[in-house]
Amino acid sequence: MLEVHNLRKVYGDFVAVDDVSLTLPEGGSLAVVGESGSGKTTTARMIAGLEAPSGGHFAVGGEPRRPGRVGGAERRTRARQIQMVFQDPYSSLDRRQRVRDAVAEAVRLHRPGNGAAVDDRVAELLGLVGVDERQARSLPKGLSGGQRQRVAIARALAAEPRVLILDEAVAALDVSIQAQILNLLAQVRESTGTALLFITHDLAAVPHISDEVLVMRTGRVVEQGPVGRVLGAPRDAYTRRLIESIPKPGWKPRRRPRPDAD
Repeated sequence: MLEVHNLRKVYGDFVAVDDVSLTLPEGGSLAVVGESGSGKTTTARMIAGLEAPSGGHFAVGGEPRRPGRVGGAERRTRARQIQMVFQDPYSSLDRRQRVRDAVAEAVRLHRPGNGAAVDDRVAELLGLVGVDERQARSLPKGLSGGQRQRVAIARALAAEPRVLILDEAVAALDVSIQAQILNLLAQVRESTGTALLFITHDLAAVPHISDEVLVMRTGRVVEQGPVGRVLGAPRDAYTRRLIESIPKPGWKPRRRPRPDAD
């Protein structure tokens, strides 16, 4: 479904992404992990069409994506292929727009139809992500962080994308809510066949949603493969350090002694 070859992004003298290649099969799920500044979000933004690559190329469903400006019809076609869900749903939703209207707007953009057809599709999408009728009538400020993220996912799915990119989509949520959203995404993948590209710094979340994992450091891929192999028997020292940084059950942070302590 997605083939990326030698993707590169340069800002002046700074190389943000260097020679990144990956594949994502139809209905598959790939996690891209690494610390802040590793280049994973820049890679995702290039694939989503939000950043122009400095080099390399990629294809969606076997169709090459050409760099450069495109017309409105082509932008809509591309949006129907790839959608992106961001870390902060509150900033990506219009604070003046009720949930139902936000999703309806996306439905009308990607699937023109009469009012009844739009209403039916909105109800279907909100039901898929577990947003009830009362929440659908609310403004974003009236919802919890997890509920807002469910709305953001529903709005992205209105395009019926072949690939859904999730950029730290659960990072700002409480652990219990993270689990709910990860379970929701697994259900969406199973019911719609949408492939997932999961961008995260949280290795603990990766086994719950991904089949494959790609590890990035300073803009380059250092390791990739099946989740069980990479997390269970990492080959690269950097991957091992990332795994060792995952908090273990019962872990407590060390407290530095006060300077004036005896």
